[in-house]
Amino acid sequence: MDMNTIEAVVRTTDPADWRDGDAWLAGGTVLFSYGSTAFGPEPLRRLLDLGSAGWQPVTVTADGIELAATCTVAELYALPGKLADESGPADWAVKAQGWSGLDLVRPCCDSFVASFKVWNMSTVGGNLCTSLPAGPMISLCAGLDGTATILSPGGARRELPVADLITGDGQNALAPGELLRSVSLPASALSDRVAFRRLSLSNLGRSGALLIGRLDGGGRFALTVTAATKRPVQLRFESLPDAPELAGELEAAIPAALYHDDIHGLPEWRRDMTHRLAEEIRAELGSPAGAPAAVSGDFWPPQQTTRGA
Repeated sequence: MDMNTIEAVVRTTDPADWRDGDAWLAGGTVLFSYGSTAFGPEPLRRLLDLGSAGWQPVTVTADGIELAATCTVAELYALPGKLADESGPADWAVKAQGWSGLDLVRPCCDSFVASFKVWNMSTVGGNLCTSLPAGPMISLCAGLDGTATILSPGGARRELPVADLITGDGQNALAPGELLRSVSLPASALSDRVAFRRLSLSNLGRSGALLIGRLDGGGRFALTVTAATKRPVQLRFESLPDAPELAGELEAAIPAALYHDDIHGLPEWRRDMTHRLAEEIRAELGSPAGAPAAVSGDFWPPQQTTRGA
C-alpha cells in the first residue's frame, strides 16, 4: 500500500527521536498492509526505521534465549536447526541441551500460515506490537514466560512479561514512543516439558485457538491460552490438575466477554475449543513422555455454528 502521508524516513533506534505522527518500522508487513491512517486518528508523518539497527537476532546463553525485536520469523524458524547443527555456533548446542521448549518454535512460526516473503520480513517484535489475538509470536513468547525489554523516549528501560504486554485486540501496554527492544525466554521455561495445540476453521486459516502447556520437573503445570482470547491468559497449578479442576479454572479465568469474536471464530466456539485443547494438553503432559495421551470426555469436531446474516 502506498503511504502517501509519509514525509520522512529516519534511521534510528533512539526513542528520544520519536514525536507525534511517528511509527516504528521493522519488517513493515502490517504497517504497509494497513496504511498510514490505521493506527490512530491522525495519519503517520514519519517512519523510524529499525532496519539498520544491527541487533543480533538471536542470542543463546546458559540463562536462556534473547530474541531481538527485529529477529525475523525466518531467523527464528532456523534456530532449532542451528542448535542441532554441529557447524553452528560452538557453544549454543551445549547451552540448549534439554530445552524441550524449542519444540514450540516451529509450530508457532508455522501458525503464521504466511509466504516465505512474509517470513523473511515479519519480525518477532512487530508481531507482538501489532498485538492481534492470533499473533503466534505472542503465543510463543507468553507460553515460555518471555519478558519484554522496553526502551522509553526519556531514556528509561523497563521489563514486562509478554503475557502482560498484550492488553487486548490490537492493544498493548506500550506508551507513545516506546520501543520494544527484545524478548528474553528463560532457561527455566525452555527446560519444561511442553505441549502445543492449535485449531482454526480451515486448514490455512488464522488461529482460532492456540494453547501451550508446560510441566516442570517439580510437577508444576502452566497453561497459556491465546488466539481464542483477546489477550493471553495464563493459569498456573502447583501440580497437574484433574479434568474438572482445569475446566473450572478455565471458566473462572476467562469470562465470556474475553473470548475473541471475528470471522475466524465465534466466542462460543472458541470457548469450547479452548476447553477441548486444554484437556488434550493436560492429558498429554500427564502421560509418560512419548506415550499416547488418554483424553477424558467426549469432544466434538472443530466446527462452529453458522453466524447469522
